[in-house]
Amino acid sequence: MKLINTRRVTAAAGAAIAVLVAAGCSSSSSTSSPPATGTTSSAAPASSSAAASSPAASGQKVTLSFWTWVPNMDKVIAIWNKAHPDIQVQVQVQAGGDAELTKLLTAAKAGNPPDLAQVEYQVLPTLVSNNYLADISKYDGSLKSDFPAGNWNQVTLGSNALYAIPQDAAPMALYYRADLFTKYHLTVPTTWAQFAADATKLHSEAPGVFLGTFSAVDPGEFAGLTQQAGAQWWSASGSTWTVGIDGSASQRVASYWQSLVAGGGVDNQPQWTAAWNKGMNNGKYIAWVSDIWAPGDFPSAAPSGAGKWKIAELPQWTAGAHVVGNWGGSSTAVMAASKNQQAAAQFAAWLNTDPTATAALVSDGGIYPADSDAEAALSTPPAYFSNQSNFWTLGKQYASEAANVTWGPDVNVAYSEFSTAFGGAVTSKGSFLTPLSAVQSAVLSDMKKSGFTVAAG
Repeated sequence: MKLINTRRVTAAAGAAIAVLVAAGCSSSSSTSSPPATGTTSSAAPASSSAAASSPAASGQKVTLSFWTWVPNMDKVIAIWNKAHPDIQVQVQVQAGGDAELTKLLTAAKAGNPPDLAQVEYQVLPTLVSNNYLADISKYDGSLKSDFPAGNWNQVTLGSNALYAIPQDAAPMALYYRADLFTKYHLTVPTTWAQFAADATKLHSEAPGVFLGTFSAVDPGEFAGLTQQAGAQWWSASGSTWTVGIDGSASQRVASYWQSLVAGGGVDNQPQWTAAWNKGMNNGKYIAWVSDIWAPGDFPSAAPSGAGKWKIAELPQWTAGAHVVGNWGGSSTAVMAASKNQQAAAQFAAWLNTDPTATAALVSDGGIYPADSDAEAALSTPPAYFSNQSNFWTLGKQYASEAANVTWGPDVNVAYSEFSTAFGGAVTSKGSFLTPLSAVQSAVLSDMKKSGFTVAAG
């Protein structure tokens, strides 16, 4: 991934910020090929004058542009706009994931990004390394206690700076068909050892039924599973990044799922395909390793299962432990080029901490808010899970258990290589350690080409 010559983001930044900036300052000619995901190269940052920020003068109306992919965000924004006539927000709906990142990088390079943008946690380092995000710590830094430590760490990059406000938490969890667990005499697995034993036994006794699936095209899920096992794919110290994608924790997770796929204990089936949806709906798949945002997917994936599925804690590597990984999640960032950073930061804080706003994000946007005090918005379980009154209580518990994670500056390179390398291994039922090493090599190569000082973990 190509990174550009940048100035220092903040003198108080931690190790991750330091090495991001050090790479940017090393050489303006340092390049690498764009990743397969289609993310564009970055360009020079906005000038300090263009990024100057001051609050709106009394009586002066400010209009902020906001890119987001949350459904019905216009309804949420209408609440803000009614109460804040001098700071109006205009929603511009975007596609999520790589598509939005590509467009955001292009707009920032051209000098016309929005004032605010919804940004996935794992791509924040990419935007910070190019100096495209404002440090809003002087406006919103006091919000730290409002969020789980894991989410706050992802928007500060472990530094004293603040590059976004957490919007939705994404702790992983296990979903299971309670009625079919009873039918097949299964108990909810509390360890991965139990999950593997039950998966193997179930498929042996009921060949058309699987405890779950493995997807070679969902690297975010695999990354979350390795976080639970203790992996840190990226870490930084001084001026050096360490890449540990193929470290012992990741190898443990890879070998575990390789064994289940090769032995037929879980099905080799990508999620959200027509075949997967059918299996989720007709009882072929009776558990799903997923995330707190899954209630939004169940009605379309398994409409006949409403009131039959339940949420449980992710199985643990060590009996009695309580650790989960993260799969997804996003934040609200203020762009460095915004001329109204204080007003934008004020809105970002309201959107993600005000009880009325978080309630609307839940009811209209279908997200699980990262704000720890959003219980009022989560008093009623999702309609699909009406059989589990404590659904959100459990969700809050899992959010507090989420492992801390540091994302590197080229997550898209890792994710792209994962899908390519693991796809072949899953089809051939070969070793998962080989594609894991391929991901490690691709990331190391990309970061070195981009001018980072990097070492293998």
